[in-house]
Amino acid sequence: MSRHAELGRYLAGRVLLVPVMLWLIATLVFLLLRVAPGDPIDALLGTRATEEARAALRGQLGLDRPLPAQYTGFLLQLLRGQLGTSLTSGEEVIEVIRRSLPASLELGLTALVLAALLGLAVGFSGIARPEGRLDLAGRLYGIGTYALPPFWAAMVIQLVFAVWLRWLPVGGRLPPSLPPPDGSGFYVLDALVSADRPLLVASLRHLALPACTLGLLLSGVFTNALRLNLRRALQSDYVEAARSRGLPERRVVLRHALPNALLPVLTITGITVASLIGGALLIEVTFSWPGLAFRLQEAIAQRDYPVVQGIVVTVAALVVLVGVLVDILVALLDPRIRF
Repeated sequence: MSRHAELGRYLAGRVLLVPVMLWLIATLVFLLLRVAPGDPIDALLGTRATEEARAALRGQLGLDRPLPAQYTGFLLQLLRGQLGTSLTSGEEVIEVIRRSLPASLELGLTALVLAALLGLAVGFSGIARPEGRLDLAGRLYGIGTYALPPFWAAMVIQLVFAVWLRWLPVGGRLPPSLPPPDGSGFYVLDALVSADRPLLVASLRHLALPACTLGLLLSGVFTNALRLNLRRALQSDYVEAARSRGLPERRVVLRHALPNALLPVLTITGITVASLIGGALLIEVTFSWPGLAFRLQEAIAQRDYPVVQGIVVTVAALVVLVGVLVDILVALLDPRIRF
């Protein structure tokens, strides 16, 4: 079978796997919510409500139906592209996600770019002299940032730069005096499009601390991945062959070793997008950043089943799609991969 045919079969398999994975994740989150401690009726009415009021609300929300009936209804809603209605606010879950998703994407993408730039720069800096001071500093940086507890790091950065030095705001996306702009929901982009300088400065100032914190925590992954793969590439036969032809070391590194070392980093980027979700939860809560993770934390506390289910399925869909796209990209770029 030719490589193109093998590649087509591989890509078709990856794409067909997406709905199966989403069904498994949706089923898992539905079941976990029902077996977890806590009752949404308690969150809505409190524990002192009468049994009649509790039963009436339970029937009104459809929570008195048998579990298989609730599960079937949930799956049918998903197939129709609906995510239900919030138990606490009565708002469509899709609207909750539409309002919160741009905040999470703005924070996550900014942090990912910062993490990649910082991590790759530190990872590449010590390669010229292995076991030298720069190499040792890069190694310590990679291990240290990877091991930092996100909540602790966020609190320390917030304390230093927002409370002690007062350089940047403690949290939120904008100051209370500035109304949110009407637009895409990406405040920095909206400010640039409308040429609104006060809005741009305010949104960048509020974005700086959470994005830098998340980017710093993730940069160690890129540092370690680049250092490891670049070192392996520099010890490979094709690099030795390039050196034996008398090529300058700088050209050997940039033209022969670095492109091959960056391919695994592409896979790391896909995994990092998934880890952004877990890391962003603590960062968004600490900095009161009104994104999906912040809204998810609120919905879990309120036992708001439709909102939790909707956000988890949406995030899972994004993570699965990014993973599939990265797999496809790596398969297309790396001819050494066999299927």
